[in-house]
Amino acid sequence: MSTTLDPAEIAKFSALAAEWWNPNGPFGGLHRMNPVRLQYVRELAERHFGGRGRSPLKGVRTLDLGCGGGLVSAPLARMGADLTAIDASEEAIGAARTYAEQAGLDIHFECTTAEALAARGEMFQLVTALEIIEHVADVRAFLEAATALVAPGGLIVLSTINRTQKARALAIVGAERILKWAPEGAHDYDKLVTPDEIRSGAPSIKWYEPIGVTYQPLGQGWALSHDVDVNYMMAGERG
Repeated sequence: MSTTLDPAEIAKFSALAAEWWNPNGPFGGLHRMNPVRLQYVRELAERHFGGRGRSPLKGVRTLDLGCGGGLVSAPLARMGADLTAIDASEEAIGAARTYAEQAGLDIHFECTTAEALAARGEMFQLVTALEIIEHVADVRAFLEAATALVAPGGLIVLSTINRTQKARALAIVGAERILKWAPEGAHDYDKLVTPDEIRSGAPSIKWYEPIGVTYQPLGQGWALSHDVDVNYMMAGERG
């Protein structure tokens, strides 16, 4: 299996590890987007696993792929997930582990890759891979490994940026260079992935229609929408 590791991408985010939990820092855009992304995951979990209330993932074996500093891992753990979180950056894992310990969250962190876990035969009922696929060295290898980690009948949820000219203007030029919502240089336009590329790279998954995550003007913030031209989420079930 090809490696998904991109050393330049790992180094880029490792250098910013101390900033993961600073809502006004280089990852501020993810902090602001997080409630909407987690709303989508929660609604999927409630429909698929039947969970309700404050712990819709109670007892659900869950993997957060490319967890970074744990911005998604921590809320998943609070939803009751039996959670493993992995990242290829030791520095990011350190930041995530420190936050989880201070918050009293039970999360198994590991510095490893999707393909390494797949080679061990690990499987999970829910796999999340939010804002990671655009940073890997080989998209098809990543999708192959990620979907191998989904147990039959389980769910996978991805979020990323579409490869469109609108995304180039808004997510790269606008968000990184002008608004400073993400570290400048965080995204390479040529590495962005379209919904069709996700579908074709993971044919074993029954993919749902992608859903957009769009910024609403006049202070309304981020919301789910039908516009997938820039940020979008995609989920599917393994048969």
